Amino acid sequence: MKTIGLLGGMSWESTALYYQQINKMVHHKLGKLHSAKVIINSVDFEEIAALQAKGLWQEAGAYLAEQAQNLEKAGADCILVCTNTMHKVAAQIEDSITVPFLHIADATAKEILSQNIGKVALLGTAFTMEQDFYKARLQDYGIEVIIPNEADRKIVHSIIYEELCLGVINPDSQQKYIAIVERLIAEGAQGVILGCTEICMLIGELKFSVPLFDTTTIHAKEAVSFSLNENKNADSANLHKSAAIAGSIL
Repeated sequence: MKTIGLLGGMSWESTALYYQQINKMVHHKLGKLHSAKVIINSVDFEEIAALQAKGLWQEAGAYLAEQAQNLEKAGADCILVCTNTMHKVAAQIEDSITVPFLHIADATAKEILSQNIGKVALLGTAFTMEQDFYKARLQDYGIEVIIPNEADRKIVHSIIYEELCLGVINPDSQQKYIAIVERLIAEGAQGVILGCTEICMLIGELKFSVPLFDTTTIHAKEAVSFSLNENKNADSANLHKSAAIAGSIL
């Protein structure tokens, strides 16, 4: 079993879900008293959020790269960043380490394609929904991505930062998210990505007419597959490169 390195705390609410789900998956697969080998480096999200708000992404990336290096030095065999938004600085992190970096969008894209879905809606922070670092990664796999309208994006973003990251589950906010998801389905979304690792806390257990892609669970599953050496023939990074090459040829 390989050791999983979790770079978390953004927020700690979802990092706790990663730890819980990874251990449950390992126990389910191996039984007995088995649990996952995990090293967690949990940062102070207030510091990261301040850098986000100021647009200081390079500085945030440098800091997280240093924290990822610490995980590798501690013995992690792979690194996961337990947040969708901070994959904006994934390249900085990946370039700073020698162990595999398991990208959340790659794992999500594989899950979407496994269900033969070509058009999805993306929910997340404003950074994730509006900027290209995440959408473009999915588009490299041939997946069409739509996002909520501006008013709905503001609602989705504010609920994440003002409630979910603080562990607050508000029934009124849940109804707002449901309405937003239904509007996106009406626009042709064949699936909906819960592209912030806290969103599953609010609507992850609900049923819609299309599948929800819970990135927290998907990313945790990818980590377990790596740890147990289930991805023997390909890794996420290679799949992304192959998809990008195929897209350029087409």
